[in-house]
Amino acid sequence: MHISVGSDHRGYKVKAKVLELLERLGHSTHDAGANGEVSVDYPDIAELVSQSVSEGSSDRGILICGTGIGMAIAANKHKGVRAATCHDTVTAEMSRRHNNLNILCLSADLFGERSVEQIISIWLDTEFEGGRHERRLNKIANTENN
Repeated sequence: MHISVGSDHRGYKVKAKVLELLERLGHSTHDAGANGEVSVDYPDIAELVSQSVSEGSSDRGILICGTGIGMAIAANKHKGVRAATCHDTVTAEMSRRHNNLNILCLSADLFGERSVEQIISIWLDTEFEGGRHERRLNKIANTENN
């Protein structure tokens, strides 16, 4: 799987560990920035990752900022993107099972390294259930005729 990963300056150190984890798990990655701790605007990074997922050049994306909330808001403005902040393994699993989440947003400030690894591993390994959930997602995307 090809995964685009981006962060703002607050998530820069976490992003480096996420990229290492993804590569260790056998995924190809794209680093969309930030490239240090100098202040950047998170919507600019969210734009790069979201566009990559929306256009299909990346299968999924991971965005990291202080809380993950701003990244999720910015990412969801792109066609075909389903982004949310996940704070634990349950929300990571359900975001895939029921919502087919294709961009995972994480907090740089709230997790330890082990928690981030568990959340990402579950998010990557969980399949979308489809069925009634697909019908509901189609309504959100406005692709189902009512």
